[in-house]
Amino acid sequence: MSNFINRTLKKSIIEISNSFPVITITGPRQVGKTTLLRILKEELKENINYVTLDDLSIRALAIQDPELFFRTYNFPLIIDEFQYAPNLLSYIKIIVDNKRFENLKDNKVKCNGLFYLTGSQNFNSMNNISDSLAGRVAILELFGLSNRELEGKKEDIFVPNINLLEKKEHTNMLNTLDLYEKIIKGSYPEIYRNHDIDIRKFFETYIATYIERDIRQLINVQDELKFLKFVSNVAARTAQELNMTDICNSIGISNMTGDSWLSILVNTGLVYLLQPYSNNNISRIVKKPKIYFMDTGLACYLTGYLDAKTLENSAYNGPIFETYVISEIIKSYTNNGLDAKKYLYYYRDNNGKEIDLLIFYNNVVHPLEIKKSANPPTEAIKNFNITEKFGVNIGNGGIICMKSSLFPIDDNNYYIPIELI
Repeated sequence: MSNFINRTLKKSIIEISNSFPVITITGPRQVGKTTLLRILKEELKENINYVTLDDLSIRALAIQDPELFFRTYNFPLIIDEFQYAPNLLSYIKIIVDNKRFENLKDNKVKCNGLFYLTGSQNFNSMNNISDSLAGRVAILELFGLSNRELEGKKEDIFVPNINLLEKKEHTNMLNTLDLYEKIIKGSYPEIYRNHDIDIRKFFETYIATYIERDIRQLINVQDELKFLKFVSNVAARTAQELNMTDICNSIGISNMTGDSWLSILVNTGLVYLLQPYSNNNISRIVKKPKIYFMDTGLACYLTGYLDAKTLENSAYNGPIFETYVISEIIKSYTNNGLDAKKYLYYYRDNNGKEIDLLIFYNNVVHPLEIKKSANPPTEAIKNFNITEKFGVNIGNGGIICMKSSLFPIDDNNYYIPIELI
């Protein structure tokens, strides 16, 4: 277990397992979902059974004879790659409801923490899970390793409240080249576990496995080369506003096909869509989301960047820096068991005014710009006054950048070192 990097989400799983009978963990392939639960099983010292539906014989049993499946594998039970047998949902619901009824008669009967479901695909199964197990299931997301997890430092949700930032532990300070080394390496645990790994070969195999095991089961991709080109085009546009027509025209597919393929990337956790903020107090808002690849290493591989020096000197250095920052902030929320979509937005209107990131927390908005510079100009926050129209309280904001320490821009905004994410 010495190679295991402690995952922040573990604490949330333990807490939620005391309140929900079913815990579902979704996320991209190879981010450590199964490892996390198996480690958790050992640490809890609870007799939790484990089964994976990657095993074709077990999968066949789950699909063809669910009753025998649950007689063979008793709960508490971890079911890995659950999406292969969504028919198990109705049986899980019956088991949960029976246990809840027994608990009403005898509160010593365990009715929470009965099932732990993992899946690298939530495209087909999430709606089924939400509908079939309403009030019975907690759904959590796990992405690749965050920088704080890699350094073994406490990871709270990122809120740029000055009082919180002043008390927060910095991560290790890096020069820009070292930072781009980290960006190009990405966040998949296997890369950090296996020090002899060929990173390029890892990503090549990862993409091949992704297409083979996920994509072919979700949609009928007749031209895999076009699909790969589509994924690469999306990676090249990370940190940009979504322009589906532009992407589709560049590879010769219809917008309908592009929408279908993008939904796959989103629902298998490779891509995150940051939604634009709007409310009744503001108008003329751009309604397209911004695209972010959740693993910067994979994005760099798909766009052909093979070393940090070339990446740092390229036109891609700004967008991939922003992608790294946004993905780290997203992970700070999901790793703490929260849905990042409820807290994170961006702003852009038809007059070209934009704010890179808006964090809404506790009915307070925090505006943020992201700049790959040690001394960004103060005019970078010139659009922050737009938040006065939102009708909510305005908290501390600032510029996340390469400055070495927290430093005031004005009474309410600060230069925020990247080490404080």
